[in-house]
Amino acid sequence: MKQRITDCFAKAKSEGRGAFVAYMTIGYPSLEKSEAAVETLISEGADIIELGVPFSDPFADGAVIRAAAYEALRQGVTLHDVIALAKRVRSRHPETGLVLFSYYNLLFANGLEKFADEAADAGIDAVLAVDLPLEERDELLAVLKPRGMSYVPLIAPNTPIERVKASAEGLENTFLYVITVKGITGARKELPKELSSRLEAVRAAVKLPIAAGFGISSKEQADEICRHADGYIIGSALVKRFGAQS
Repeated sequence: MKQRITDCFAKAKSEGRGAFVAYMTIGYPSLEKSEAAVETLISEGADIIELGVPFSDPFADGAVIRAAAYEALRQGVTLHDVIALAKRVRSRHPETGLVLFSYYNLLFANGLEKFADEAADAGIDAVLAVDLPLEERDELLAVLKPRGMSYVPLIAPNTPIERVKASAEGLENTFLYVITVKGITGARKELPKELSSRLEAVRAAVKLPIAAGFGISSKEQADEICRHADGYIIGSALVKRFGAQS
């Protein structure tokens, strides 16, 4: 297994900063423009790119990402298109971490073995399945691990620490995606006051790096998070930014 994600966090730490994880809905505002957006984000310093697969019922997402997903689907963008884009990005950026961000039903419907073969061939490092509970992830891990890919667990604000530990168990070359706020994705003016202590508790419980996301829209918020986490994740604010440029 290549250790690209581990290396991304280590490099950021050696430079005295948090790793920047950037999310883009692939296919919005078009397939070509989303690929250009990924290139821009990497040139601006993104360490890891989350490639969002458009889904018809993105229940965890707010208005910005939901609208982006619907527009990408209207244009006919599929899981195969996202994987093909990942392969092109990988050919240009051998060190950038690539995470495929999807709802599990899309992967399952494609056939897990087939999906995993294609994703591994494209150079994807890890998969994040938004709606896949801890108790049901073994089937996916069974096809990812033999192909050198890992899995990114989502940690909710109310996830007990023992469950946090279980989520990290047996994983390498990945990070924990710690959700900063209750509810759906989307930029927020303020983050919860209790977030710093929550991040410290999660960080102390696991050996994997942690990155915090949902609601981050400013450098000040990112800097505050990186006092207590190894990285930060920005999604809706970036999707909105690149959508407005179309």
